[in-house]
Amino acid sequence: MTAIMVSTMIVLLLLGFPMMIPLIVAAFIGFYSMFGGFDQMDFMIQQFMAGIRPTSLIAVPMFILAADIMTRGHSADRLIDMVMKFIGHVRGGLAISTATACTLFGAVSGSTQATVVAVGSPLRPKMLKAGYKDSFVLALIINASDIAFLIPPSIGMIIYGVVSNTSISELFIAGVGPGLLILGMFALYSYIYACINRVPTEEKASWPERWQAVRKAIWPLGFPVIIVGGIYGGIFSPTEAAAVCVLYAVLLEFIVFRALKPAELYKIAKSTGLITAVVFILVAAGAAFSWIISFAQIPQTIIASLGLADASPSGVLIAICIAFFIGCMFVDPIVVILVLVPIFAPLVASAGLDPVLVGVLITLQVAIGSATPPFGCDIFTAIAIFRRPYIEVIKGTPPFVFMLILAAALLIIFPQISLFLRDLAFG
Repeated sequence: MTAIMVSTMIVLLLLGFPMMIPLIVAAFIGFYSMFGGFDQMDFMIQQFMAGIRPTSLIAVPMFILAADIMTRGHSADRLIDMVMKFIGHVRGGLAISTATACTLFGAVSGSTQATVVAVGSPLRPKMLKAGYKDSFVLALIINASDIAFLIPPSIGMIIYGVVSNTSISELFIAGVGPGLLILGMFALYSYIYACINRVPTEEKASWPERWQAVRKAIWPLGFPVIIVGGIYGGIFSPTEAAAVCVLYAVLLEFIVFRALKPAELYKIAKSTGLITAVVFILVAAGAAFSWIISFAQIPQTIIASLGLADASPSGVLIAICIAFFIGCMFVDPIVVILVLVPIFAPLVASAGLDPVLVGVLITLQVAIGSATPPFGCDIFTAIAIFRRPYIEVIKGTPPFVFMLILAAALLIIFPQISLFLRDLAFG
């Protein structure tokens, strides 16, 4: 049955079907194989519905909506300008500013694609004009945007938390340390790159100019304060924080900045609805698929065949990292989380691993895979936005992929990089 399900998914993907179709068809094939028909189809439908029933998932469309509003408004530009005024003048400052802006916007939107658009669109022309090679610029943008997977709010962490029944609040705070670590690595590499290639520096901004930029960015900086401060101050849950973010985004862009007109809200809501529909269909199909493989004890069979049943905790973490890294090179990150998390769940439990640490590592692997050839989703987002050929987009990615893999290794060796803030907030 397993071979038939996997083969069907591969064939349908090669035929060009969107990922939701292979996942749904594979789930129905598994159901038919186990029950010998579709007489109990209502039970299968219940599994689909159970996947989208958790209330935590309500946060997903709201964070998507808030990110869409901010991307079309002035929030991203104000954050970028503030970062540029403070570090744009140092060697490699423009590249460091780009990575920092991606991190800040990730803390606002939680979406890698939104970050690529919001930060990459205005900064790429500036970096090219300053003398950076386009291959470096594109690689920096798509990889730095993936920090949004780790910095709260992270849509990937929400999906993992729902699938694994792990606290989303703990996942959010545990992603901050690794996100900042990766930002530091990217900043150091940008500095070295600028020195080697003798990229000229930007003009240093005066303190009045910096203060003016900070004043303009105060309102957008309210988003991470709402999300992090509100959740860990016990004021509201992650789902409630998402709702407040939407309200804040509407007030900011439509009333305070007046960057958007009321008529545009319909288009934004429609776009959010379409994206949410795709995400929720994937989640529903993934839940049904996960139930099938769990009922058939496929995870136990796979783990036994790979010889992981007696693996050490570090060995389990390495196996998880490899599986998710390879998976996200070919398939949508949400699908990989939905399919692989239930497979590794028994192994994580038997090894006594902290599910929050596992979640952060999985999220990091999802981030790496999303920007890694051949089919990383952020690569194709960059191709569509910047209208550059595939080879040019992926040409500069190897150094960034290496740094991300190094970050994953450091997390396995020193888990407190991730868990320190979690233990501080929830200990």
